[in-house]
Amino acid sequence: MARPAGPVSAVRHRLRAGGARLRHLPVLAATTLVVSLAAPTAASATDSIPAPTSAGHQQAVLAAKPYMGWSSWSLEATSYPGYGGVSWLTEAHVKEQADVVAAKLKSHGYEYINVDAGWVNGFDQYARPKPNATTFPHGMKSLGDYLHHKGLKFGLYLAVGLDPAAYGDGTTAIHDAPGCTTSDIVYPDLRKTNGWNSAYKMDFANPCAQKYIDSLADQLAGWGVDFLKVDGVGPGSAQGGADHDNTPDVKAWHTALQQAGRPVQLTLSWSLSHTQAATWKANSNGWRIDTDVECYCDTLVTWDNSLKVRWNDVVQWIDDAGPGHWNNLDSLNVGVGAMDGLTEAERQSYATLWAIESAPLYSGDDLTKLDAYGLKLLTNDEVIAVDQAGHPARPVSQTTNQQTWYARNPDGSYTVALFNLGSQAADVTADFADLGISGAASVRDLWQHKNLGRVSGHLTESLPAHGSRLFTFTPHRQGANPGTPLGVHGTSATSTSVSLAWDKVNTGASPVTRYTVYADGRPVTTSAGSAATVTGLSAANAHTFTVVARDAKGRTSAPSKAVGVTTPASGGPTAYEAEASGNTLTGNAVVADCDGCSGGQKVGNLGGGEVAVNHVSAPKDGTYLLKLDYVDGDSSRVIDLTVGDTTLQIPVPGTNDNNWGAPQSLTVPVPLKAGDNTLRFGNPTDYAPDIDKITV
Repeated sequence: MARPAGPVSAVRHRLRAGGARLRHLPVLAATTLVVSLAAPTAASATDSIPAPTSAGHQQAVLAAKPYMGWSSWSLEATSYPGYGGVSWLTEAHVKEQADVVAAKLKSHGYEYINVDAGWVNGFDQYARPKPNATTFPHGMKSLGDYLHHKGLKFGLYLAVGLDPAAYGDGTTAIHDAPGCTTSDIVYPDLRKTNGWNSAYKMDFANPCAQKYIDSLADQLAGWGVDFLKVDGVGPGSAQGGADHDNTPDVKAWHTALQQAGRPVQLTLSWSLSHTQAATWKANSNGWRIDTDVECYCDTLVTWDNSLKVRWNDVVQWIDDAGPGHWNNLDSLNVGVGAMDGLTEAERQSYATLWAIESAPLYSGDDLTKLDAYGLKLLTNDEVIAVDQAGHPARPVSQTTNQQTWYARNPDGSYTVALFNLGSQAADVTADFADLGISGAASVRDLWQHKNLGRVSGHLTESLPAHGSRLFTFTPHRQGANPGTPLGVHGTSATSTSVSLAWDKVNTGASPVTRYTVYADGRPVTTSAGSAATVTGLSAANAHTFTVVARDAKGRTSAPSKAVGVTTPASGGPTAYEAEASGNTLTGNAVVADCDGCSGGQKVGNLGGGEVAVNHVSAPKDGTYLLKLDYVDGDSSRVIDLTVGDTTLQIPVPGTNDNNWGAPQSLTVPVPLKAGDNTLRFGNPTDYAPDIDKITV
């Protein structure tokens, strides 16, 4: 389906603009979207690690590792027979799931039991949420006590903003805040906020608003809550703009939970905008990077609905994950084949991506129906160890559906995942040169618990459609020298310069203090960081670049894999507007207005359409750096770039705020022939970003 070039016109509840379905509860009242929170009794070893304070003492880091457990939403969201809606969410059902976690999963690290939307039924005299007395007859403190008695932790849910039912007529008092009422904590015009526009935006310029959040945190802590999920947060949740800027809410919750008297993990949802990554990192323990994984159909998930997109959506967030704050990819629904809606190969790939990204591992399945394969996936301790190590992997390349992802671990080993994201069986190869491995490595298959022996040069596996393998590579040549710089790539070029970037080296006996960049075999510049610009190059010439790391003791790494770049002709690079009259638009492609775009226009509807940028000139055959200016208000989209006989699949990161008037840019190496070239941009099978211009 083609997406309109302009702003999305439909309001989406957890809806991926690329076609994922609406999240809805058949009988969900507005009030049930309001609250659900959690707080740990005593931070367990899986939750926290000591961190030095300014006084030299140690204090616990909450969420030192990604949390593990179970969440109710997937079973509320499905139409699988016997499930779905708030009627499924009951105290009895939650306890049933908790009993299985305690009996079968707790020994592997699973401990959180998170009650999602649907537990609230009205508000008390202080505008605080009340649990549904019919479905939770013993109340939330009793449920928390039950979970804690089993050595588990208790999570609840809250939608950002003030529910209109909590506001009442504006005269409702705020607990422990004399003189404050609900009319004091919102704007006078009662403007709406959150991903569903279902709540009043709170005005934190008035101290009463913080007092209200404090009162909620105290209430939840009194129930023994260990985990809070705040949902519908913007920018994100398919919303942007001032009314959907919930960064003050997030900061208020962070402040409130610090004084609640117990450690409480705070996770934000859904599809958070990366434009505010620093705020999320400073004030929460994690964030959903994407829309719901659920398909809102008669299974829990499907591959095409919103699972496969996560391989693209997570990439811009990889460097943001770490102790205390993790990228949340949503529920891991791989435990019950009959319900999950996936093949066994897809279930393994699903679990593999979550593990290599150090995402929280929480099942959404009915755990009372775990099948043998699902239990095997969920309890593979070698795979769980990858997740809990906290070293998120990154792709070598995403220009095809056959992909290698890797993380270089501090001990010099590598976590390596091979994925075939295509719809047909295919070979997938891990090239040792891409990983900086010279010589042989010992390889262990983590899913099969098998040592595969000594491997040199590359490892190729034949994978089924949507299949995967997960390995540990341990190079035989490991010493005190720094590791080889990885991920070296060009970021921009002029006729006389090329800028490069690479991944920071994290291995070796001593920290790396300097990188030396070589051009055509000669050292040309150094950098203390992971980027540099090489100047003094000749125009319209091919150049080869490598990078060598050096530590404080003068030890050096092996050179990086060489990267070739051809510089543009004198006076280059040249910009080409997508909407220029000399270009060719086919299919659904249209020219649309764009306030932030160059020339005030862009080309959209490239899902099912195509724009051919004609007469792109190159001085000689070579690989050139193309800067692509595009617009994507979604989580990410894919544009296919075809040059001659070569088609490159290019995933582009989005802003997750539904803003289709603010361009972003990325740099792509493209092969061009001397003279005139035509570059075609489109996506025949899925939504695509809009194109502003290219510069090459």
